[in-house]
Amino acid sequence: MIDPQLTKNFNIKEWKCHDGTHVPWNCVENTIQCAKSLQALREEVGKPITIISGYRSGKYNDSIGSKRTSQHLKGTAADIRISGMRPQDVANAIEDLISAGKMDQGGIGVYSGFTHYDCRGTKARWKG
Repeated sequence: MIDPQLTKNFNIKEWKCHDGTHVPWNCVENTIQCAKSLQALREEVGKPITIISGYRSGKYNDSIGSKRTSQHLKGTAADIRISGMRPQDVANAIEDLISAGKMDQGGIGVYSGFTHYDCRGTKARWKG
């Protein structure tokens, strides 16, 4: 599989499933959209973003007990960390950028070690 650059700072390999599955072609456009939003976040905070979980194959998603409606299955989601920022601070920055029209509306989940963001197009918020 080719390894294209999606935005200035994000490459499709960062969304590769932990089981080795590449983002399928039918999900690539979704992943590009998510990367564009995360690029806006990176530019706002001025720090690299680490994607700890991007696309998930159905088999892998089931193996970790995630919901079958997970946005990760569509390539529209990323669980992220930003060095020096707490997950709630990352979520707050995302909220501000959504309000400013610089990131797509979507899901924001705050967990103890990371922040989930997805570009589903509708608002969803939760604590993990």
